[in-house]
Amino acid sequence: MSKNVKSSSTTMRKPRAAGVHPTTEEIALRAYHIYLERRGAPGNALEDWTRAERELRGESSKPRRKPGPKLVAA
Repeated sequence: MSKNVKSSSTTMRKPRAAGVHPTTEEIALRAYHIYLERRGAPGNALEDWTRAERELRGESSKPRRKPGPKLVAA
């Protein structure tokens, strides 16, 4: 009986659909990549983490507008 072993890959994954909850490991990996994009310069780990969460959830940093009333054709 053989076990299937998942290999770890450093390739980037496709962005997830909005409303999907990424795992802690996925967020941590993305936050680390953000840190590397700064070339290891000092920054704010919390900002990196929240940016990673937003990106993985497919949310933009722009505030969302409330939908207006639906118009019904007469």
